[in-house]
Amino acid sequence: MKFLSKIFKKTTKTRFLFFITADVVLITLAVWIAFLLRFEGKIPAQHIFNLSGLIFLALIFSLPIFYFFRLYSFAWAYVSAQEMISLLEGSLLSFLLSALALLIFRDLPLFSGFPRSTLFISYFLIFLFSGAVRFSKRIYLDIFQGGAKEEKERTLIVGAGDAGEQILRSISTSKESPYVPVGFVDDSPIKQGVTIHGKKVLGKINDIPEVVKAYNITEGTMIIALPSDDAMTIKKAVEKGREAKLKKIKIIPPPTEVIKGERPLKDITEFRIEDFSDNMLEGLLKRELLKEGPVSLDTGEIENLIQNKVVLITGAAGSIGSELCRQVAKFKPSLLVILDQDETGIFNISGELEEKFPHLPITPEISDICDEKKIGRVFNEFEPKIVFHAAAYKHVPLMEKHPEEAVKNNIFGTKVVAESSLRHKVEKFIFISTDKAVNPTSVMGATKRVGEILCQALNQKRATKFISVRFGNVLDSRGSVIPVFREQIKKEGPVRVTHPEMKRYFMTTSEACLLVMQAGAMGQGGEVFVLDMGKPIKILDLAKEMIKLSGLEPDKDIAIVFTKPRPGESLFEEILTAEEGTLATQHQKIFMAKLSEVNKVQLNKNLKELKIVAERGDKKSIKNILKNLIPSYKKYGKK
Repeated sequence: MKFLSKIFKKTTKTRFLFFITADVVLITLAVWIAFLLRFEGKIPAQHIFNLSGLIFLALIFSLPIFYFFRLYSFAWAYVSAQEMISLLEGSLLSFLLSALALLIFRDLPLFSGFPRSTLFISYFLIFLFSGAVRFSKRIYLDIFQGGAKEEKERTLIVGAGDAGEQILRSISTSKESPYVPVGFVDDSPIKQGVTIHGKKVLGKINDIPEVVKAYNITEGTMIIALPSDDAMTIKKAVEKGREAKLKKIKIIPPPTEVIKGERPLKDITEFRIEDFSDNMLEGLLKRELLKEGPVSLDTGEIENLIQNKVVLITGAAGSIGSELCRQVAKFKPSLLVILDQDETGIFNISGELEEKFPHLPITPEISDICDEKKIGRVFNEFEPKIVFHAAAYKHVPLMEKHPEEAVKNNIFGTKVVAESSLRHKVEKFIFISTDKAVNPTSVMGATKRVGEILCQALNQKRATKFISVRFGNVLDSRGSVIPVFREQIKKEGPVRVTHPEMKRYFMTTSEACLLVMQAGAMGQGGEVFVLDMGKPIKILDLAKEMIKLSGLEPDKDIAIVFTKPRPGESLFEEILTAEEGTLATQHQKIFMAKLSEVNKVQLNKNLKELKIVAERGDKKSIKNILKNLIPSYKKYGKK
């Protein structure tokens, strides 16, 4: 590093000496030529003193002013209009100071009888000569780019905004760049026909196939230089590029990575489905598949729930838990306690929250929710008033294989946190449930239904309001189908769908968490709220849409193959049982399940038996007891 630092300092010093020497020579030459022009090639002897005086003034004013305007510390190859403006401002200031000095010292022999027109001519030439030497390398690179142009890829840039201009400039000034820019396409009407650094805006994004054909770019490259939040336009550009049979479609890195210094803007990579951020992907899939509008919230009600209170979120490192952290933080709790056994996940979310909410007190806690003593210490120390319980094992096939772990975590872990909430007089305990708890076909779903029943039973003690919120799948949550499909598309397929008729309810992570908070605010205790998930969508349709988002054709570029449902999976998941039914609430997207009373004696008896068989890993007995607890549970297989 010291070696590199020395090289950098040496390069900077050399560049400074070169430009200041050049300016001394050019300023002297400019003044001399100004006098030659004024006196038609022959300077009278009496004005030689004037010539020396003006050279002296120009040097003592121009050099410090140019230094002040940073005209000796720029990248020569990347000189821009900003440097030209600085040079103009510096030259003008130097001109005014020189004129003032001539006025003040006009009676001195050195300036007596000074021809005023030479002052104007001198500074015009100073600006011209100093600008020429600063732009010389840029002009040279533009004319003599390294390598023959015919060996480089003809390139179309999508987006004639700031990013597009910077990409063009970077390509044009780099000897190693493999691209030869042909022009731009941009949907802005005011940019049509405009020329940027000599390259014209050739049409709109819909015109890409025609532009590619007309300018012989088929074997070349298309670079997408659009804002990363403009996902629909990026998608359209990719589709049009594929339609034009372009072999290479590339994209500039997201602005966040550029700002953080993780990647330079000129780091152009092949377009991938990963180039859609999670929020962009959520938005695209929501518009394409769910056809839903934004959720309306009673923010005042949520504010009353959270503001100036200590809030504990379990499972805070997970997809739902981490998004709950982000949303809760916006409502200014007095303290946010985030708890999970995943130390890396907690490290990441706590760092993110500290950066986004610097004034919010945040306490990360590492703990297994089954650790009764540790959970008790957390409640003793922080005395939370609101608890969001999102910690759970959620992967259906894995929990089918390890039912004892699902029982320990989803039932007895929930029991530990819920009973601690009751003992410490927590105001509200909000349990995150799932549509898989309805007529469960899996151990995971059955354990979540028992969690709901447990909350109902504890609510009867009235010290704490226990509320359950049930919803379906969350788009792009960790371990869900979207990241799996994304990886399969990245590897060029095949994309595996369990069954052509399999359907699931979907909701975006942020929407789900906001509705959980709204339901928590509304709840008076004992309710199981059901979020309106809209219409279920086919997993096959989701797979096809993700393939299209990557700019490819389903079953043409990427194959879709069908497997069979895994243990515990059903083709269609219900939100409510026929026995329950629903009641409307004041919120259009939140309903309330009508539930039967809990038999606490029978519940406690079954829980004691369940704990014993779970500790010895008796899978068959676990499923039998779950069946006793939940008559609608349909056990998978015969084990």
